[in-house]
Amino acid sequence: MIGTKIHEQEYHSLFPLGDRRKVFDIIRVKHVQKTSEKSMIAVIEPKLGSESEQSHQPKLSFEKFLAQYPENGRYELIDGEMVEMVNTRYHKIITMSIMFLLNDEIRRLKLPYDVSNEAVIRTSNKKGNTQGRVPDVSVIDRETWRSDLTDYRALTEPIQLAVEVVSTNWEDDYIDKLDEYSRLGIREYWIVDYLAIGSRDYLGNPKEPSVLVFSLDAEGNYQLARFQNQDPIISPTFPELKVTVEQIISV
Repeated sequence: MIGTKIHEQEYHSLFPLGDRRKVFDIIRVKHVQKTSEKSMIAVIEPKLGSESEQSHQPKLSFEKFLAQYPENGRYELIDGEMVEMVNTRYHKIITMSIMFLLNDEIRRLKLPYDVSNEAVIRTSNKKGNTQGRVPDVSVIDRETWRSDLTDYRALTEPIQLAVEVVSTNWEDDYIDKLDEYSRLGIREYWIVDYLAIGSRDYLGNPKEPSVLVFSLDAEGNYQLARFQNQDPIISPTFPELKVTVEQIISV
């Protein structure tokens, strides 16, 4: 018998709590039968409770998500877990460029909106689970946004426009958020895919950097318009907007 032990102190320093269960899925071997010998890897398992207990551990509620929301950074509540939104500089530059662009248009036309990149929006997914989303850019009815300036709560009513600049986890924007924003009734939703990493069903073949504009129709369904290259972006919220896809992604 060959025994290998990982001491508990060493184990805790090597593997953070969130990784321990994954580690044991890989290295938990009770007995390895061989022709002429037996091998066993012995480890000290952390006191995480039984699998049935773990599966019934309460996830983070939406109220606790808001209460525990860190002062710095941007976080979303996804399936009961707080997830930090970490983006590249390119992503941040495009996001800020869109914010400034839309804010200038609001001021020029004296539209009743405010722009934010920190607004937390309460949504729900297909399973009925409450999610907390923070669009890269939110265009919000000014009266709603300023109704209580000391309020920490999330927005529960649909905003005017949500913009998501696509990261490597593109399915979140194309699938999950598209569904959740439609359910909430967000009137307009932009997906800015500057890397052209989404599906060909949306981007065409060959795939090209695109801005996809989803507009809510009278039946509550999103209608899609795709813009690429020198196409001017047509927005129901900003009908006089004059900007092309190339101008947005080549900042």
